[in-house]
Amino acid sequence: MKKKGILVTGGAGYIGSHVARQLGERGERVVVLDNLYSGFAEAVLHGELIVGDTGDRDLTARILREHDIDAVLHFAAHTVVPESVSNPLKYYGNNTCSTRNLLQCCAEGGVKHFIFSSTAAVYGIPDTALASEDSPNAPINAYGTSKLMSEWMLRDLSAATDLRHVVLRYFNVAGSDPGGRIGQSTRDATLLIKVACEAAVGKRQSVSIFGTDYPTPDGTGVRDYIHVEDLADAHLKALDYLRNGGASTTLNCGYGHGYSVREVLDTVQRVNGVPLTIHEQPRRAGDPPMLVAKADRIRATLGWQPRYDDLEFIVKTSLAWEKKLRQGSP
Repeated sequence: MKKKGILVTGGAGYIGSHVARQLGERGERVVVLDNLYSGFAEAVLHGELIVGDTGDRDLTARILREHDIDAVLHFAAHTVVPESVSNPLKYYGNNTCSTRNLLQCCAEGGVKHFIFSSTAAVYGIPDTALASEDSPNAPINAYGTSKLMSEWMLRDLSAATDLRHVVLRYFNVAGSDPGGRIGQSTRDATLLIKVACEAAVGKRQSVSIFGTDYPTPDGTGVRDYIHVEDLADAHLKALDYLRNGGASTTLNCGYGHGYSVREVLDTVQRVNGVPLTIHEQPRRAGDPPMLVAKADRIRATLGWQPRYDDLEFIVKTSLAWEKKLRQGSP
């Protein structure tokens, strides 16, 4: 009997491509839908790539029907927080409205399982350093709000139909495929480890620390960094959980501890063996002093056990990918 298909939207992007690769490696039948706005066709190592948009209802419905899709892993989204502040309607249009279209197609097409790529940005600036799944949702930018609105739509659709879902709220994703096949190629990246590694290989002249007077051990912001391979594995375990009858749920994706900006930059310098040019800047509005996942629930619910909970390993794989990009590889 032919396996049911899995649709990975945004599967040519950073996180989606790692998930699609892991799905393909274990023998799943994968279909990737990506408009290549920020993704790369070369990053799709398994399955069929269809170039298109989740906002195209006719195309999405046809893919679900023709490829016998019963599970959707939804990554397609704009993700740059500062841009979401300056151009909020772009984020509501792509992240929220296109997700609504996708969900309608899923409801009409009989899709049973849905895994949604969400974000810790739904918490805004938490009152405590550890954010749990039950912490108040108070996003402070259009990116976080657009994702939260999608979570609500998914919640309500699951209550009204037999669709079941897992929402995965990412903390700070970093690192690249340890095999060096794919990595984070995002243009104009804003994530610290990516930016620092770009500076380490000469793509940027310097890296900035925004805020040195936070109430943290060294005065700089603390974040929970999770390796993309562990995050991808969480998606596969979420799919297995739903296939085995698991109820709809929301789970944080992080390691449950954090590193400061200075610790990250020190690690990049140590691994690369060359000092960075570092500029200290004032705090940015909206940056919490600490944002770390309370990550007990994902381990208990999915049996997820991270393999790469090591800042030096995260940096090594990030740096290796930046060196490969610098040499002209895709």
